[in-house]
Amino acid sequence: MLIAIDGPAGAGKSTVARAVAETLGFTYLDSGAMYRCVALLWLAAPEQDPAALARGAEIELGGAIGAGASAVMRVLLDGRDVTRQIRAPEVSEAASRLAADAGVREALVSKQRRLIAEGDWVAEGRDIGTVVAPEAALKVFLTASPAERARRRAAELGAEQATVLAELTLRDARDSQREHSPLTAAPAAVTLDTTGSSVEQVVERIVELARSASPSARP
Repeated sequence: MLIAIDGPAGAGKSTVARAVAETLGFTYLDSGAMYRCVALLWLAAPEQDPAALARGAEIELGGAIGAGASAVMRVLLDGRDVTRQIRAPEVSEAASRLAADAGVREALVSKQRRLIAEGDWVAEGRDIGTVVAPEAALKVFLTASPAERARRRAAELGAEQATVLAELTLRDARDSQREHSPLTAAPAAVTLDTTGSSVEQVVERIVELARSASPSARP
């Protein structure tokens, strides 16, 4: 079974997807980490073609580092641990820009499809249900108010909320207006507004939906 969780930055996708995967015993895929890896490579060699970097990158996604809501997935890029490096603000900004590159998206979508071809997965990103795996058994679109998303991201980064809100507004516009794979809810996706909801409440709802959708998600 594949559960696709899409949504804008700060909606809680990573935290929720990890928790859903853990609850169901599924494997978690953070597609955004793959774009961040390409961004990290490109920032170190801006003269290189980003699509070529994406095609050549060896990206491995492993177990969690830390516990609870603060846990992050271990990411190896060409054999080196870049788990923390790819979370830097400049890498996030570059990843958002490179996500509009059709060649980059084509290369990473191919890698993502190979990863999720077998087994049970919870995959999160911005185009899992629309492009990567439109056949997913359950598609969820997580959202929240801009103010709530900015508050969460500011707390995560230790940044000023007003600054983060401005950055999120710019990123929302870029993600939703890009020509290739724009951010949008997939047909038949269940939209969940997480404003004012706890992680536990959102996870519980998605687990309920998953268990209704497929026997493989039932206890």
